[in-house]
Order: sequence, then C-alpha cells, then structure tokens
Amino acid sequence: MKIREITSGLQFPEGPIAMDDGSVLLVEIARGTLTRVAPDGKTSVVATLGGGPNGAAIGPDGQVWVCNNGGFAWVTEPNGTFRPVAQAADYAGGRIERVNLATGRFERVLDEVPSAKGGTIKLRGPNDLVFDRQGHLYFTDLGKVRPTEMDRGGVYFFNPATGASSVICHPALTPNGCALSPDDKVLYYAETEGARLWAFDLEAPGQIRKHGFPSPHGGRMVCAAPGGHYQRFDSIAVDAFGNIVIATLLKSGITTVAPDGTTLSFVPTGDIMTTNICFGGKDMRTAYITLSGVGKLIAIDDWPVPGHRLAYNA
Repeated sequence: MKIREITSGLQFPEGPIAMDDGSVLLVEIARGTLTRVAPDGKTSVVATLGGGPNGAAIGPDGQVWVCNNGGFAWVTEPNGTFRPVAQAADYAGGRIERVNLATGRFERVLDEVPSAKGGTIKLRGPNDLVFDRQGHLYFTDLGKVRPTEMDRGGVYFFNPATGASSVICHPALTPNGCALSPDDKVLYYAETEGARLWAFDLEAPGQIRKHGFPSPHGGRMVCAAPGGHYQRFDSIAVDAFGNIVIATLLKSGITTVAPDGTTLSFVPTGDIMTTNICFGGKDMRTAYITLSGVGKLIAIDDWPVPGHRLAYNA
C-alpha cells in the first residue's frame, strides 16, 4: 500500500473526520483546536477549544461533537517523538463539546453523568465518541494520569434528544477508541494500557447484555495484543465487513481484527504514535490516518476493504 502525505506540522492530530467535500476535520490536541485540512494540505482553524480536544464526530444536528480531555502535559523524546505524558498543570476537567461548523462557536454539552450508585461521575478525560443511526451518542473517558496515580475511566451513553446520560461501564482501565458494528448491535472499545479490544452486546440503545465473571465490567474481550508485540491500542474504526481496525501505538501501524478476535492484517506506518484512522472517498476505500508523534495526516487510497460509512457526515 502506498502512503500519501497530506500535511505535516500538526500538533498531535487525532479524531479525523473525512468530509464529503474532500477535506478532513481533525483536532490538534496540543494546540487546542478543531482544524480543517483541505485536499491540498492547507490547514485552517475551525474553532479554538482549549484544553485537550480529542475524539470528534459529526452529530445528527450537523455539528461536530468533540471529546475534550481537559489537556495534557507534553514531552519531546530524543528521537523527536512528541507525546502526552500526564494531566496538564492548567487542567480544568473533561467535557463533551459541540462546535458549529459555520460559525466556529462551541458549547459545553456534558461534563458529568449520573452514577448507578447515586450522585454523579465527573468526566475526567473524554477520549472518543460514536453516534448510532438513531442519533444516540456513545463515548469513552480514558481518565487522567498524574505523577503517582491514574484515574479509572468509563464508557457512557448520551441521548441528545432528551439530555439523558447513563453508564455503560465504570470503572474501566484506559478506555480509548470506540466504534459500533455496522448493524449498531455491538459497541467496541479499545483499552490502551492492556492493548485489549472489548465488546458490549447492545439489547437496546444504551442497554447492554452483561457477561459475568471473569469480565471486569460486563463486556466480552475480543482480543488482546495480537502477535505478542509491545503495543497499545488507540482509536478504532470498523470496515464494511464488520472487522475492527485499530490504530496501534508503539507497534507503529494499523491492526485489523475480525469480530471473533482473529488478526487479519497489520499495515505499518512508521510512527509509534499512530493514533487514529477513518475512511472516506466515494468508495470508502481511502484510509485517513493521524501520525501524531510526527504531526502528520496521511492517506492510503487503496485500502483493501471499504470502511463502514458512519451514520452522519457533512
């Protein structure tokens, strides 16, 4: 497969959205922006959100919904890799935000969810999100890391029509990317630290069929660190056949696994901070990939399997 570089100089890009006009929306976490990348590689800022804008998706209202993790502290490694390491000194909490593409104006939609045990759970580090075809939102909260401790995160559900939110699972270890199966019957999430892929079988929007022990939270494990290499999982997408496509940190590429956990392929990209993938183009066979450690957006135009078309786009 041939890699085509679209643009460089981005400040830890993630959350790509392939737009119908050929541009790609993405966040620059370290810059605090939602940014548009034109087909010729030119960039323009749509909105300056501050904090740490992370996952992004077009919602049923045509606006861009963003997981804002509240911000990171950053380091540049001796080999030039730029990466987050801990909670920012000016961290002010996690939240879900909504951006009007026409004006760049944004609003905070959600910063806490009701706890099943009473009270509320404050969002710590929202990371990724996906909408089903009925307009419901699922999102992950990775939590935050501090010098001597780390949060346990969760996976949550939100109904924009009613404003109601609920817990899918909490606590969970570093839930990162999330995606729905093509039929909206399975919710997947990638666990970063353990390099594991989990699945929740959905009985109705926001309602899961819980598996018992030894599941830590009612989900079922699809796979764990395919191939045994040192790696971590970041964002995920789903292809038209229902396979799960995983941005794989440290191993430096994209891993595709079948719903039964079988490893199907690995595509190297050369950056240990290969963080996100989305699909676009007329035939959904252009894969857009963020190489966050080197600040690039790349494309592979001949992906062997078309991507699953998301519920909403613009």
